[in-house]
Amino acid sequence: MNELTIKELQTHDEIVKAYPIMKQLRTHLDEVTYLELVCEAQEKDRYQLFALQSEGEILAVIGFKPMITLYYGRFIWICDLVTDTTKRSSGYGEKLLTYVHKWAKGNGYESVALSSGLQRTEAHRFYEEKMEYDKVSYVFKKDL
Repeated sequence: MNELTIKELQTHDEIVKAYPIMKQLRTHLDEVTYLELVCEAQEKDRYQLFALQSEGEILAVIGFKPMITLYYGRFIWICDLVTDTTKRSSGYGEKLLTYVHKWAKGNGYESVALSSGLQRTEAHRFYEEKMEYDKVSYVFKKDL
């Protein structure tokens, strides 16, 4: 089996290379908007984007940012997590989340949180059963 590596994506070319995988989750984003948002989030919001790779091929990506709120304290918010549809159920999401858990602990964060679309029942089962996340709230949104 090929060796799996996790790499932070920082350069323009690295970020663009992850777009086809991210597009599977963020279907509303074109490549230009995706690149603009990632770069702005990295610059202003400490957003970090990592890829799980095998021989240079991106299999899955995760984007997160450190945050502080009165409810969660110091925590990591998972903004994006997606495995290529042709590679799902191979443990790649688990590897990336476990990497973020270790990163969070090593950097003094107390927990990791995320939201998941109501329709993503398979993802919910993964988070609750495989990764032992607790369902603690609903997320509400209002477009302005």
